[in-house]
Amino acid sequence: MKQPSLGFIGAGNMAASLIGGLLANGYATASIRVSDADPEQLKSTQHRFAVGPCSDNPSLVAQSQIVILAVKPQVLASVCREITATVQRCHPLIISIAAGVGESAIDRWLGGGQAIVRCMPNTPALVGAGATALHGNAKASREHRDWAEMIMRSIGISVWVEREELLDAVTALSGSGPAYFLLLMEAMTEAAVKLGLDADTARLLTQQTALGAARIAIESEEAPAELRVRVTSPGGTTERAIAAFERAGLSGIVETAMRAARDRAVELSNQLGAT
Repeated sequence: MKQPSLGFIGAGNMAASLIGGLLANGYATASIRVSDADPEQLKSTQHRFAVGPCSDNPSLVAQSQIVILAVKPQVLASVCREITATVQRCHPLIISIAAGVGESAIDRWLGGGQAIVRCMPNTPALVGAGATALHGNAKASREHRDWAEMIMRSIGISVWVEREELLDAVTALSGSGPAYFLLLMEAMTEAAVKLGLDADTARLLTQQTALGAARIAIESEEAPAELRVRVTSPGGTTERAIAAFERAGLSGIVETAMRAARDRAVELSNQLGAT
């Protein structure tokens, strides 16, 4: 695939992860430019990756076939309005990784008629283990979608959703999901300490167990439920623990929590898109 020119507006952690992943996969530094409102942040990113800096956002857009909006959702409207004239003249593909801001709002702020792909990455992208969901609007062509997928695959796996509103469910699953697993790891570590293990040993065993379980699930073609049954011996210790989880209503608790996260994602999207 020919390398299109990329322009990152925002040089924070997620942008740095994407740039690092792209460069590790052979993307040319000459094809990447970055701008940021913070001169020190911009200088740090330029020094780290040797990519071209831009002093202002309209200049960056004018030199980019793809513009990645990697700014906080609260400032996205002002950033879009700043580049509207240039976007209307050059018509780059717009990729937004700003959580909770819908495609229609972004398109409106950019003057309308733009090809937009909205992405929902998660924090493990910072270590190259991200899970990203993508959705493109009607103006996004097959080539645009291929470009967006190529970029997001540099930091982990990527999947497309058929309807934009499903990104709110993705937010509840993979967006907030790392915190759910960390909460379980925290609880397991604390319980192990109460059972007599020292804190360092409990934490190390919890972390490695979580990693091992994830690798088994990823590398197997079987569903997690089937894998769980396989490691749950009848009458054994695991069966006793699973029964305790089920009596406490673990599945219902998880569903309630994820619905709460999804509903909050919808609320935030409505608030952010109303400006």
